[in-house]
Amino acid sequence: MLQPSRTNTGSTITRRLLLTLTATAPFASVIASAVISTSAFAAQPINTLKNSVFGGSTDTAINGYDTVAYFIQSKPVKGTDALATDWQGAKWKFATQGNLDLFKANPEKYAPQYGGYCAYGVTQGNLVKVDPEQFSVIDGKLYLNYDAEVQTKWKKDTAGYITTANVKFPALLKK
Repeated sequence: MLQPSRTNTGSTITRRLLLTLTATAPFASVIASAVISTSAFAAQPINTLKNSVFGGSTDTAINGYDTVAYFIQSKPVKGTDALATDWQGAKWKFATQGNLDLFKANPEKYAPQYGGYCAYGVTQGNLVKVDPEQFSVIDGKLYLNYDAEVQTKWKKDTAGYITTANVKFPALLKK
């Protein structure tokens, strides 16, 4: 049985707690430096966050979906590695050579708003991943959302949310 020991401040520390703190102490500096280093940099202009349970990020925009297909086919379509281009620090994949050519000619026209981050999330002050299946094309602009539930909220006031997100997004990139 572990016996508690008294510290000079009168609080009780068990041997197990002391061993745990000693064992994890080397990792504290690693964690602290990671938090400090990531908070010192601005957010990526293009969302490359994975849409998965485990999260993380890649070098690919919209989880590899063809951004032009949202406009041409009115649905999400997976792109391929063979038809890809780099733009604003991210890889953009396409399903057809024609879509790739359209994007290269005018990327701003086809790129999702808010760098492909969740449009509703931007209104709430957050840059979060998206589900490429949850989208809206409004006035010739592509908006992506986190999931079906968020997409439902988004559709209740798209004009209001767009106005709010347009104001908030530039500041979120600087955080």
